[in-house]
This record gives sequence, C-alpha cells and structure tokens, in this order.
Amino acid sequence: MVDLSSILITRTLFSLITSQDSSSTENIIDMDTFRQILDLDEDDDHEFSLEMVEAYYSQAGQTFIDMDEALEKKDLEKLSDLGHFLKGSSAALGVSKVRNSCEKIQNYGALRDNESKPLTEEVALERITKLMGQVKSEYKAAETWLKKYYGKEGD
Repeated sequence: MVDLSSILITRTLFSLITSQDSSSTENIIDMDTFRQILDLDEDDDHEFSLEMVEAYYSQAGQTFIDMDEALEKKDLEKLSDLGHFLKGSSAALGVSKVRNSCEKIQNYGALRDNESKPLTEEVALERITKLMGQVKSEYKAAETWLKKYYGKEGD
C-alpha cells in the first residue's frame, strides 16, 4: 500500500527546495532529468538516487585527478576521453553546467572547437587549462546543491 502522506511530504519538500533555489539551479541542475532520477526511488528516503549521486561524486573526483594528470602530460586524447566520460555521467544526473564544460573539453581534446573547426594543440591546451578551473567550480556548485537536497551539507 502506498503511503500518500510520505509522497506528499516528499513532493512538498522537493518543491520548496527547488523553488527556493530556482535561480541557482537554473543551469546547474537540469530539473527534468533530476526528477526522472528521483522517480526511480522506491521509497521516500531516496536511497537509490542518493547512491547514484554518491557514485557520481566518486567518479567525478577521480576523473578530475586524471584530467589534471593528462593536462600536465599534454595528453589531449586522454583529456578528450575523460571529458566524454564525465559528460555522460553528468548528463545522466542532470548536472548540466559540468556536462556542457566537459563536452568542450572533449572537443578541444580532439582538436576541434565548438563548431567542429580544427584547433592547434597549443590552443586546445590553453582552452582546456582555462576550462579546468571553471568545470571544477561548476561541479562544486552542483555538489553543494545535491548535498543540500539530500540533507548531507556537512558531509
């Protein structure tokens, strides 16, 4: 039997959180995608979606380490692959700004700009170097929002 009061409380809480943060989530979290993830939860404690988000934190953290190493080695192919990987993980959860920045890293690593025009290695490395700080900042903003949503701000 479905506990309607739990569903109402969860939806009300979700509405409050998203309405309070609508301007800050506008481009950080794609709410349509995130709601689809929440729909996969079987209970009101969001165990499944929380596990997905925590796995994302771990993946992203390691991917940023790998990206820093690849950037230091000027390994554009590896940077492109890592950008592609993190783009997919970010898209799956609706972490849209990180997804967009990782798509640029993927393209630049493949020596293409955003319109598929060719880039030199030097220009590609310059652009990726600038993007690394940005994408980490975007990730931090998304992580903060997600932790707030799940009530894990102190973690």
